[in-house]
Amino acid sequence: MEKFFKLKENGTNVSTEIMAGFTTFFAMSYIIFVNPSILSATGMPSQAVFLATIISAAIGTLVMGLFANVPYAQAPGMGLNAFFTYTVVFALGFSWEQALALVFICGLLNIFITVTKIRKSIIKAIPESLQNAISGGIGIFIAYIGLKGANIIQFTSDNTNILSINNQPFVADATYNGIFSVVTSGGIVPALVNFTNPATQLALIGLVLLVILLIKNVRGAVLISIVATTLIGIPFGVVDISNVSLSSQGWKTAFSELGITFGAAFGSNGMQSLFSDPSRIPLVLMTIFAFSLSDTFDTIGTFIGTGRRSGIFSEEDQKALETSTGFKSKMDKALFADAIATSIGAVFGTSNTTTYVESAAGIGAGGRTGLTSVVTALLFLACILIAPIAGIVPSAATSPVLIIVGVMMMSSFTKINWEDLEEAIPAFFSSVFMGLGYSISYGIAAGFIFYCIVKICKGQFKEVHPILKVSTLLFLLNFVVLAIIQ
Repeated sequence: MEKFFKLKENGTNVSTEIMAGFTTFFAMSYIIFVNPSILSATGMPSQAVFLATIISAAIGTLVMGLFANVPYAQAPGMGLNAFFTYTVVFALGFSWEQALALVFICGLLNIFITVTKIRKSIIKAIPESLQNAISGGIGIFIAYIGLKGANIIQFTSDNTNILSINNQPFVADATYNGIFSVVTSGGIVPALVNFTNPATQLALIGLVLLVILLIKNVRGAVLISIVATTLIGIPFGVVDISNVSLSSQGWKTAFSELGITFGAAFGSNGMQSLFSDPSRIPLVLMTIFAFSLSDTFDTIGTFIGTGRRSGIFSEEDQKALETSTGFKSKMDKALFADAIATSIGAVFGTSNTTTYVESAAGIGAGGRTGLTSVVTALLFLACILIAPIAGIVPSAATSPVLIIVGVMMMSSFTKINWEDLEEAIPAFFSSVFMGLGYSISYGIAAGFIFYCIVKICKGQFKEVHPILKVSTLLFLLNFVVLAIIQ
């Protein structure tokens, strides 16, 4: 194990990697329950999506750990699953089988741009100041996810600011048979809650406990805080253990339903019908493009942000990235592992599988090698049989971890020269849009766009890397595409 994962070389050990694997799993285990609830709205069998989520996460994460030897986990991406359901299926009228076919093609496209080193070239083209901004911005993003998960903040919007409900224009006196999405304008107001919610109280206890353990340099502080907060949640009424059962009936039903989604992307209602209507081919291509762009830059942002902060991708890796051919550097292998996971997930029946920013929780707990990923993958597989046990860990126990990891990652901001507006403006928009726009790729887009604007104003646009220029243009085109298709 030492020889395969090179633990000593990476300054870690087996126990630390195992703790980190558990930490990453608990930080992102919510996806095995959230993803089915979102995708099943399209008509997909919920239990089948449950299994597809676990299988795609386990396979993608195993490939990441065993092939790339880095502590990143993969699973169907939040945001991408909402785009799959509410935009691609509901708004654009694709069947869920066709949507899976679109995701599969997106995966093939990502494999192509990885093998041809387009992804790698994109990373090399990003200025160091923007890389640090992306790292700090991911810290804001992660902390924001933690604050939301802890129910510490709430949002208020009166009906004059509501733009749409269920992707349809809002009508004040209308009756809605179930609400799955509400879009409001800038009139929404964030505020602290009144802390009467037991889940919020539990999250605050977990946050204070974690801070104390970290300041005291307690080994395994993150995992200890998750377990302790979960146990404290039982008398709080937040954690319900009464329904925990290891009955085999649930997973038997899930496996029978998996046959419905497995390979559905290639059936008569999927790939075979996707290009049958010539008038919809431009829409098909634009949707694949929107899927791929978001997936690609989410992954790149996660690698740059967490890799620079933790040293997972060393200077040697960076040099190998620029000079090597094939898959000799960790970054090469990690990008390839991420690329193949999307197509694998589509085969089983789920939306884009991508590298999770919550991997930062395990990295924050000391994870430095693929052993962390292997542990996380095995825990995902175990959920096939013990999903009720994994499900009792509340977001109130994992959210404090994300908040503190966000604090740690924001140290990258110190490497930005904030007194130089040429650096400060792109860095600000990149990091702030990432958190408030709730999207890594949108934050990167904002940074790229304002970086180009600054260079144009300075008469230095020729100095901008061609890939950065093309990426910025593609981002602008993507925003136009989304405006058209939504």
